[in-house]
Amino acid sequence: MSWDFETEASYQERLTWVEEFVRTEVEPLDYVVADPYDVRDPLRKLLIPPLQSRVQDEGLWAAHLTPELGGGGFGQLKLALLNEILGRTRCGPIVFGCQAPDSGNSEILSVYGSESLKRRYLDPLIRNEIVSAFSMTEPQGGSDPTAFTTEATLDGDEWVLNGEKWFTTNARFATFLLVLAKTDPGAPAHRTMSMFVVPSDAPGIEILRNVDVVGQSMASPAHAYIRYRDVRVPAENLLGKRGDGFVVSQTRLGGGRIHHAMRAVGMMRHALDMMCERAVSRQSGGKKLGEHQLVQAMLAESWIQLQQFRLLVLQTAWKIDKHRDYKMVRADISAVKAALPGVLRDVVGRAIQLHGALGVSDELPLASMALESFHLGLADGPTEIHKTTLGRLMLAGYEPATGSFPTAHVPTRRSEALHRYEAQIALSKEAVEAHRSSDGQ
Repeated sequence: MSWDFETEASYQERLTWVEEFVRTEVEPLDYVVADPYDVRDPLRKLLIPPLQSRVQDEGLWAAHLTPELGGGGFGQLKLALLNEILGRTRCGPIVFGCQAPDSGNSEILSVYGSESLKRRYLDPLIRNEIVSAFSMTEPQGGSDPTAFTTEATLDGDEWVLNGEKWFTTNARFATFLLVLAKTDPGAPAHRTMSMFVVPSDAPGIEILRNVDVVGQSMASPAHAYIRYRDVRVPAENLLGKRGDGFVVSQTRLGGGRIHHAMRAVGMMRHALDMMCERAVSRQSGGKKLGEHQLVQAMLAESWIQLQQFRLLVLQTAWKIDKHRDYKMVRADISAVKAALPGVLRDVVGRAIQLHGALGVSDELPLASMALESFHLGLADGPTEIHKTTLGRLMLAGYEPATGSFPTAHVPTRRSEALHRYEAQIALSKEAVEAHRSSDGQ
């Protein structure tokens, strides 16, 4: 039996290096780099690539990918411990080459892309010479992909795409987009879609507008409302087989969900650190905030929630490494994703409360963290879907009660036990009577 909560010493040394590196070199970038995904930004070109080179020298680049693809091949558990540190900074994931959505998109290309697609897109994507976008959600349908209407029709040796997509993150910076489109409307529901690699400069792509998440960006909005009008791509740009769109998308969504949670742990830790600093710094009623019992309770509740959530995330990452199949850990991933927004909202909410007016201002990151909790409750599937998924998977392991009452019905269980041990009970009664008789003599 192997069950351990201790990080191996050699990897802990690397995490200690990451802590210091992120604190001193990466976090300051958050205040000067407008958007870390804008690879064309001159200031970003000056500041981020040198740090990426240092990460590569430390053997920590693209930890989510196998060494064959240029990554660290650390597995999900070690990646979780790394992402906990990176989650407190905007630029951290991109400095370490494990940023969403590129991390998931690179996994899709590595599994389903042709050799020419890998050379053209995957290799420079892994090196962060380019960035990508995942174009799935539509204006009329988000959590129910069967409601999507964007279609792709085969015309000779090309696919022709038509439709609209909503909230395609980083489309304005992307060199290519992964687009989910309907290819077989008459097929069973989850065989109607296919996934395509679409160059962002293909004729017919129009960004109708870019939408921002409040408090998220220093630069222009980066979530695109896109129209695809007679956009043509070669037949080889189909990823997987025709009708495999849902299967292909799960390659990135399973990992993406747990990666969001890993980074959220770092965000919560940052908020809790801010709470503790505030508690030992601020005076109220003639004593430090931290000396008030209600403040101590707020700190304790936040620590407990954070630790409970972190252990769930780490156990889920461990299971992914063990089984190497997201389907076998589907319930755990849904649990993590469902728990995430509420825990983040609770911890950050208490931090805001302790900081008063400063907490809701734009002079601290807490208000944008609070909004991020709602964003993470929607990204890669809404909380409600993950709760119902978890509930359904749990029930799959149970059988209905055979009688009129539940199997734990006390009168029924007592009757069964009396019947099972009838002989022993009779013998014990005889022994008691014999004992009484001998005492009477």
